[in-house]
This record gives sequence, C-alpha cells and structure tokens, in this order.
Amino acid sequence: MELGMFTSGYQRYPLERAFSDAGRLGYDYIELWGGRPHAFAPDLRLGGVAEIRSMVEKYQMPVYVYTPEHNAYPYNYMAGGRAQWEDSMEYLELCLEMGKALGAEYTLISVGHGGYSVPRRALWARLVESLRRLADRAEALDHKILLESLTPWESNLCTTAGELAQALEEVDSPCLLGMCDVVPPAAAGEPVENYLDLLGKKLAHLHLVDSDGHSDDHLIPGDGILPLPELLRELAERGYQGKATIELVTAYLSEPALYARRALERVRAMETENLRKTRTSAGRKL
Repeated sequence: MELGMFTSGYQRYPLERAFSDAGRLGYDYIELWGGRPHAFAPDLRLGGVAEIRSMVEKYQMPVYVYTPEHNAYPYNYMAGGRAQWEDSMEYLELCLEMGKALGAEYTLISVGHGGYSVPRRALWARLVESLRRLADRAEALDHKILLESLTPWESNLCTTAGELAQALEEVDSPCLLGMCDVVPPAAAGEPVENYLDLLGKKLAHLHLVDSDGHSDDHLIPGDGILPLPELLRELAERGYQGKATIELVTAYLSEPALYARRALERVRAMETENLRKTRTSAGRKL
C-alpha cells in the first residue's frame, strides 16, 4: 500500500524540508497541511501553488491530499451565525480550488464542534447543507472531497462510522467520499471494521497511526494498543484500493524526520511480516 507523509509535523520548518525528507525516507506521496506558514489557501492563491508544484517536480513527490486547517480559529462551518458560516464556506470553497490547482486527488475536511447549546437536529441540518454546497463546488471543479470523522473530544457530530455513512448517503455526491482515521473508532470504542463495512466503496483513504484508546493522541505505529498488523492484513484481504497517510501531528514537532522514519519503517515491517504469513499459509494449503 502506498504510504504518505503528513506535513503538519514540519510546521516549524520550511515546507521544502518535508518534501526532501519524504523523498529520501521512501514515502510515496505528501498529504499537505493547509496552514501557515506552509499552504494556507489564501496564500496559495497569491502565488504559493507554483512554489509547491515546483517542489513536487523537484522531489518527484506528489501532493495526493490537501488538508486545509479548519474547525478552529477562525473557521468552523459548524459554529457561529450565518455570516460566519458563509465566511467558512467561502474559505473551504477556495480550499477546494487550491487542492485542484495543486494537482491533489482530494481535499480533506472534517466536522468541527457545533457547540453545546444547539440541538442535534439543527447541527445535522447544518452539516448536510454545508456538505451539499461543498460537494456542488467539487463537482463543478471535477475534484473530490474526503470527509473524516473525528473523536468526541474534537467534535460532537460525525464521530462514528454510522454517522459518516449517513452523511455521505444524504448528500449523495460522487465527489464526496469517506475516510477513516483509526484513532476515532479506538477512542469511541468502535470496531475499525465498521468503516469497511458501512462505507464500502466510499472508503477512499486512511490515516494510519496508533492510539492509547482513551484520548485523541496520534502515536507512532507500534507505540499504542491498536492491532495494526492485523488491520493491514484485513485491508489487503478485503481489497482496499486506497492509500494511507501516516498522520504524525504535533506530538513529534521537534524531530519530525526521525519519527517519520521510524513510523514508516514500522509499517513496512508489518506489511512484510503479513506477506510472509500469507505465503506460509498458502504453502500449507498446497
């Protein structure tokens, strides 16, 4: 499976260092974090796209996913009044345009916290209205959106596979697909296989990390409690066709390259061991 580097971990370094490290460490692609100082959509519109595309060419490292910063200050399409919602929509529509301009396959969004004083029915209506508008823009651009579920500490809506599947079904756009970060199901006590079962062919991407099972921390594969080797084997047996980003974020800001190397080597070792087991099992059957 192709594995990507998430550039959020390099936010204290020039972006080119992430591209250079991704190439020399053996990553297959970049998932580009869309925050300052790296790839904030308004900055990309002012000339940043050409600079990043030159890095793509120089290091032969494609941007497969563009993940803009949102759901916090100053943008959260799930909170605030109508003027704030409109501002967030315009920002995310610009993000879609910049994702397309970067040559990314997907722009990734999630669902921010809607606040404690709004009934769930109103929150759900706001979510569906927002996703329909963004899906319409994606269809006009011939671009695709990935919708990610979050943990209950990050959001009060769309935190399970069932809610994610429902949102995709209600919006019903070929340009709106789902993904699974393996931390939210672990935090919610939900089987990660639910995403495979409920999303089916709508499951287009993964964030592959480890979890302590009781927080939203994203740990290096092998440092938590998740059965990642077995998950990788399950994905292969089910014919999963997407890619997986190793989503190391703020816990590893001081030494991003060293931790990025460790994470990639561990996942590749899991894949190699799974392949050995598959071949051994096939040989026994013969």
